[in-house]
Amino acid sequence: MNILFIGDIFASPGRALVGRYLQEIISAEKIQLAVANAENSAGGFGITPLIAHELFSTGVDLLTTGNHVWDKKEIFDYIGREPRLLRPANYPAELPGQGWIATKARDGTPVAVINLQGRTHMPATDCPFRKADEILGALDPTVKVRLVDFHAELTSEKEAMGWHLNGRVSAVLGTHTHVPTADERILSGGTAYQTDVGMTGPYDSVIGSEKTLALRRFLTGMPIRLESAKGGGELHATIVSVDPTTGHAQEIRRYTRT
Repeated sequence: MNILFIGDIFASPGRALVGRYLQEIISAEKIQLAVANAENSAGGFGITPLIAHELFSTGVDLLTTGNHVWDKKEIFDYIGREPRLLRPANYPAELPGQGWIATKARDGTPVAVINLQGRTHMPATDCPFRKADEILGALDPTVKVRLVDFHAELTSEKEAMGWHLNGRVSAVLGTHTHVPTADERILSGGTAYQTDVGMTGPYDSVIGSEKTLALRRFLTGMPIRLESAKGGGELHATIVSVDPTTGHAQEIRRYTRT
């Protein structure tokens, strides 16, 4: 089966790309599960219920998030009622929402999607490595296909998670830095890995934000409010082919549309 994972959807340019291309990708690539990170889908900061509905209507099956998940207060109640919208599992358990889901792909294959967040240069959370162990220990062993979105800053922390979960999940795909990495591979235990899938949004920018504003912030050190850029739209995703009987990845490849 083929799984599509779309990198961080950034503001309206990113959402427009998903709306324009997703159904075509699903058909052409025989996608059985479409997952997207959407923590920046609302103007570059957070997600709203309306935007979640918009993305689900395009054909996205599940949405993951990260450190910007709480940026829009209207998401607090919604995320507790919408199991298809995940927040990092290693946030405190009393917060609304859930960090993983066991569901079925379009062809009926049981799948689990897990959302985790790194701890280096990120908000304080519980240990993502131990939380991954806990979730996998609670997961029905008949669910062989398992996808992990690891939303983290450091490449070393992401690589460590890949090796930590090697042979226990189908794929560990990194998000957060908005820059796609060319290190996609299948690890020794059959786990597909990529440090960062990249961003779906305006690449004529500084990781999605207007260049002039980002440059002014760097040059002056002042807390200048950033705004979403508009130009250079690119959709960045990763497609992982998985053997549903073993959960082992058979192929991983980057996918880009402009």
